[in-house]
Formats: sequence, structure tokens, C-alpha cells
Amino acid sequence: QMLLTESGGGSAQPGASLRLVCTASESGHYTTCLSWFRQTPGSEREKVASAYDSGRRNVAKSLAGRFSISRDNSKRTIYLDMIGLKPEDTALYYCAAAGSCYDSPDLQKFWGPGTQVTVSS
Repeated sequence: QMLLTESGGGSAQPGASLRLVCTASESGHYTTCLSWFRQTPGSEREKVASAYDSGRRNVAKSLAGRFSISRDNSKRTIYLDMIGLKPEDTALYYCAAAGSCYDSPDLQKFWGPGTQVTVSS
């Protein structure tokens, strides 16, 4: 059972930056793609960004100007760098692993417990 561990969440003021970190306990087929999702109460989990072990990356179009994803395969780690944070970015951010970068949360194989990001003044 692979474990995903997120860190880096917290409280931030509008306009600030945060870096989220997710580390997988092992490498294998299901770390081919590591992704970030986020969820607010009452809403469905939405995909934020993903990164293949090959280097290909993708960020949701609505976030691409402020969010970026990077990956260090040697550390089994992905990073989500968020700048210009807005109150609407407040959510529980989850790391997910799968054999491909599916958009659907239902197709992710493993999930981390999540890290809370709260943006408010």
C-alpha cells in the first residue's frame, strides 16, 4: 500500500505564495502520474495539476497563471507552487497517484490525507 504524504499547507493572506509538497512512499506503476486535487465543503474534488514521471506536466487552465507543478523523481516528490493566492483558493489539497494522469478523482489509485490551505485577510 503506497502512502502519500502532503505538507506545506497553512494560512496565507491574499496575494501570498505557498508551496505544497507531496512525497510517495515508493516508486512504481502508480507513481507514473502524481497529481494535485482540491476540494471545498459541498463541492466535488477538482484537479489542479499533474506531473508524469517522464516530465510532462499539466495545470488546470484557470490556474495556470498562478500555479505550477514540478516533480523530483529521485525524491518521489511533487511540488505545487502557488502565487497570488486568492480566498477562492481556500480548500483541502490532496495528492493523488495513478498509472496515468486521469482528470477524474475516481480513477486515482492512492490518495494522501490532504493539507488545508486557507487564504484570508
